[in-house]
Amino acid sequence: MKATADGWAGGTFSNPVIPGFHPDPSICRVGEDYYLVCSSFEYFPGVPVFHSKDLVHWEQIGNVMERPAQLRLPDTAPSSGGVYAPTLRYHDGRFWLITTDVSHDGNVLFSAADPAGPWSDPVRLPGVKGIDPDLAWDEDGRCWVTTAGISQIRIDPGTGQTIGAPRRLWSGTPGAKAPEAPHLYRIGDHWYLLIAEGGTERGHGISIARGPAPYGPFEPCPDNPVLSHRSTDLEIQNTGHGDLVQAPDGSWWLVFLGVRPGGGSPGWHVLGRETFLAPVTWRDGGWPVIGAATPAMAAPPWPPRPVPAPPARDDFDAARLHPHWLSVRSRPEGYFSTTERPGWLTLRARGASLDDQAVTFAGRRQQDRSCRARTLIDPGVGLGGLAVRLDERHHYAVEAAGAGTVRVVARIGPLRQTLGERRVPAGPVTLRIDISAPTETWDPRQGPDVLRLGLEGPDGELEVLAELDGRYLSTEVAGGFTGRVIGMYAAEGTVRFDWFALEAGDKE
Repeated sequence: MKATADGWAGGTFSNPVIPGFHPDPSICRVGEDYYLVCSSFEYFPGVPVFHSKDLVHWEQIGNVMERPAQLRLPDTAPSSGGVYAPTLRYHDGRFWLITTDVSHDGNVLFSAADPAGPWSDPVRLPGVKGIDPDLAWDEDGRCWVTTAGISQIRIDPGTGQTIGAPRRLWSGTPGAKAPEAPHLYRIGDHWYLLIAEGGTERGHGISIARGPAPYGPFEPCPDNPVLSHRSTDLEIQNTGHGDLVQAPDGSWWLVFLGVRPGGGSPGWHVLGRETFLAPVTWRDGGWPVIGAATPAMAAPPWPPRPVPAPPARDDFDAARLHPHWLSVRSRPEGYFSTTERPGWLTLRARGASLDDQAVTFAGRRQQDRSCRARTLIDPGVGLGGLAVRLDERHHYAVEAAGAGTVRVVARIGPLRQTLGERRVPAGPVTLRIDISAPTETWDPRQGPDVLRLGLEGPDGELEVLAELDGRYLSTEVAGGFTGRVIGMYAAEGTVRFDWFALEAGDKE
């Protein structure tokens, strides 16, 4: 529904523009090119980087934090710790990214000539306190960092040294919790301060203020919040944490996060917080008006610029994993290889199961409500499998042991149980997980989806070993800030995977 060879399909595009676990978007434009980054939390590599020519079709071109020297998450870092909301900006011929590693390094600053990388080693900012840091330069070349709270301090971006003392700017709407995600812009005669508030749950929203200088004083917009879906029955919820960008034709747009809850009451979102797009107009008096944010949106007034979709299947023929592959906390050398057995992904176990924070895991974000994941595993004399992971305490897996056993294991909070098991001949076996979101029936207690886990026979049919309710792999149950990631893991010895396929299911 995004585009055809001739133009926008039906004059519309689909929201979200980057589906799945891609929260806290930050965007900048250079000429006719847009670049966007998102939070990555406990996953490595950190901070995915996307490119687009039309604001709708996005292609991941790399990650900011892809070397151990750039991201040092210890095995003890909790899930939903790690790397929080980044800000991406272009200044003086260079790309700059600032973010918070809450589990190790605090606030850090990176730069690059090319957003696809390589990015610099981090410049640490020990004098900058708070999360969600923003970068802005004024007309005199001074660099300002504004953080959740909302407070601000000057820095030298080359050294990371702070200049002067921090000052409080604005705390958002009276009574609204968690003023965060500040972004500062010079637009016309004013400096605008855009923030998120209300918490990243159902009460999330975006408010804005303006002042004569980057440090204020700031007056709030009389129509705040300028975006919120709280207390509505709209399909997109938790809307907030946005960033403004101006297109070459002079129009303005907002990228922001939201979720798509499914099932009955209270509704469960399983894909994480996703990146959405909405148009922005400016009314008399100089305040922004955010257009309606819906699943089907009127297309922008320019031709679409589609990008190739990532292949559903990876045969592991490349020397390195594609940038969209994620591992938990780190990817130590010697535990992941696509060259040791050419055409196979070799994983060596560190942790003894998905319950362990040091698990050897390689996965991709679930981006479709209904989908199918498959892999051909050769467990050798080890143990490994295919899993849907939310965190160490919430995951479902179908795993194969070298002794010739396939079983389904579910971890829900403090409970861990084997739900189905069968003997198979020793050697390679195809594991499969089908995820189906309901399309018609509804019940107040109905979950957001159903997961069927098992093995695939030579005829392509799924032999189901367990059928599970998806609500237990949702943020509303597990807590935290991430979404589902589907992938392969090793729990004992050395395990090899010939291919992995993640395919969208029937349209919802």
